[in-house]
Amino acid sequence: MTSSLRPFFAPKGVALIGASDNPSKLSHGILKNMVSYGYQGAVYPVNPKSTRILGLPCYPDIRQVPDPVDLAVIIIPAPLVPDALEASGERGIRAAIIISGGFKEVGPEGADLEKHCLEIARKHHMRLIGPNCVGTLDLYTGLNTTFIQGVPARGGISFVSQSGAVGGGVIDYLRDKGVGFSAFASLGNEADVTETDLIEYFAVDPNTRVITAYVESIRDGQRFLYVAKEVTRYKPIVMLKAGRTEAGARAVSSHTGSLAGANEAYHAAFVQSGVIEAQTVAELFEIAVALDTQPLPQGRRIALITNAGGPAALASDSLAAHGLTLATLSATTRQTLREHLNPAAQVDNPVDMLGGAEPQDYAFALTHTLQDPNVDAVFTILVPQALVNPAEVAQRIVQTAQAQADKPVLACFMGEYSVGQARQVLHHGRIPMYTFPESAGYVLEAMANYAQWRQKSLLTPQRPQDCQPQEVERLLKAQGERLVWGEFETRPILDAYGIPLIPGDLARSSQEAVQIAERLGYPVVLKIVSPHILHKSDVGGIRLNLNNAEDVRAAFSEMMAHIRARLPQAELVGALVESMAPQGYEVIIGMRRDPNFGPLMMFGLGGIYVELFRDVSFRIAPLTRGDALQMINETHAGRLLAGFRGQPEADLDALVDILLRFSHLAVDFPALQEAEINPLLVRPKGQGALVLDCRIVLDENKDYNNP
Repeated sequence: MTSSLRPFFAPKGVALIGASDNPSKLSHGILKNMVSYGYQGAVYPVNPKSTRILGLPCYPDIRQVPDPVDLAVIIIPAPLVPDALEASGERGIRAAIIISGGFKEVGPEGADLEKHCLEIARKHHMRLIGPNCVGTLDLYTGLNTTFIQGVPARGGISFVSQSGAVGGGVIDYLRDKGVGFSAFASLGNEADVTETDLIEYFAVDPNTRVITAYVESIRDGQRFLYVAKEVTRYKPIVMLKAGRTEAGARAVSSHTGSLAGANEAYHAAFVQSGVIEAQTVAELFEIAVALDTQPLPQGRRIALITNAGGPAALASDSLAAHGLTLATLSATTRQTLREHLNPAAQVDNPVDMLGGAEPQDYAFALTHTLQDPNVDAVFTILVPQALVNPAEVAQRIVQTAQAQADKPVLACFMGEYSVGQARQVLHHGRIPMYTFPESAGYVLEAMANYAQWRQKSLLTPQRPQDCQPQEVERLLKAQGERLVWGEFETRPILDAYGIPLIPGDLARSSQEAVQIAERLGYPVVLKIVSPHILHKSDVGGIRLNLNNAEDVRAAFSEMMAHIRARLPQAELVGALVESMAPQGYEVIIGMRRDPNFGPLMMFGLGGIYVELFRDVSFRIAPLTRGDALQMINETHAGRLLAGFRGQPEADLDALVDILLRFSHLAVDFPALQEAEINPLLVRPKGQGALVLDCRIVLDENKDYNNP
């Protein structure tokens, strides 16, 4: 499949349909870029109104363009694009970039036009980038189908952007910074080629060492997960997701629905696939440059070398905020530094050589901190001084780092006016340079996390034993028109997937309640059962610690009377009589179906406070055991379960098993729009876990059959 994308970056010949001899036209700028950056293939302008443009023969029709040609770049009014695409397909061209706008971004008519273009492309087995895009460039073949002015330096970063404006702005900003690109693609409306397609392509591109992407949405989340998880085993992917503050799908009625927005699904997908998530455009490329040029750290112990205390303090704070530590330098290292640096220098970590530190001081300190076995990476800081040449300091850092290339070295030269030449020296020497010390934390955290990901075993989710999808299918088909199920209706569904429930049964009268209680043994709990009541405690629908038959009769009658008076329109089916829960920790397990990624699982602190404290984590189903454990460990609830401050350790094995079963239930039945166990009582280690309450919300448009 990736071979079908090669013409977008290394075509044998390119036809520009809509080329113009008017320098003010975008198509003229594209043609100029095609011939200006060393592309060695054939370039064919196509325009019936011209005979030559920029010295090149111009052809009236794509059908008359000679071989070789395997890429068409189309920039003509949108209504004319289908005919040009049809002609290109008939000509045998199998790749086309539609630069033109006027498609689904402008409304329904444009969407129909875009759909028609896709149908034409598929008929001719043609791949499309766009429409409404900026184009592609490849720094190694010299191809440039964009109208962006200038190109970045050549390097190992490939950049995919769903926004042409973001892509163009980034290239303009980085073109004189010495940040090296391999390739760039603007995807526009993504009628055909998506970010996942290009991730697959760049994964096997020998010139790409780091894949970066700016995305606003991912269409096929499950495919993205699969591809990214495979690619990140050997190449890093760094992504910036826009629109993180939007709530995503509508919350229906559960805690999960109100807490699980679109951003949580993307974040979970990135974590599970080893993708590094950047928070800003600056972070995206600051992280990418480090991954492109430096080895991965073997740990999280960082040494700081500086000529100023304030920036070192800011870098230290950044490291701590991102889960990194200041390395404890060995006694040998400290003694060596003390003997050779300024007598007033601070030789612990940070190594502060004071304002007069010269190039040789940086080289000496860097040499010995890199040799220290307690150090995993070094972050050097320079604040320009009148008597010290930043470019000379940069040169000594490069030389020292290249001589000891097994640990990452990053540099922060604060300022702009005085450090331009130093930046060129550092980037030419493959040392990333940052403007401010706060970059230390998120860049080195990303590198350390990726190094850790590379060492993880890649596991495939395994279905737990004893799941009965046929029974769940039967229950769902029998549900009638009801879309929101409370605990009574949900209990048999969970039971069919081996999820343990607190013992209990439905009572429709006080006498039945007593009979069930006698069978279960006292004390017991009563819970109202009504299709119109989901949050039972809000309406007085729970009675606890009932110790004998008299208590049960009285509680049943009183609860029914109270709720009838408060909610006269509510249908009261009866009450669940359940054993009183033993001691344990209350947690929540939830699921909301994300439109792009599928079932989004949630875990966190349970009970009535889940939305108040928002102590939750998310992953995409189906889960592996590692996913489940990571979910638990990300929360404060996980610390409690592990035995916080001498408390008994909880049964994490039982909790993980329930998470796995619940995630497979969500995958097996797309009709489940939301599902929630709250609370799940996790008992001390070896004693299991029990569902105390549960609910599901069904999608009225889904088939209830197990796929």
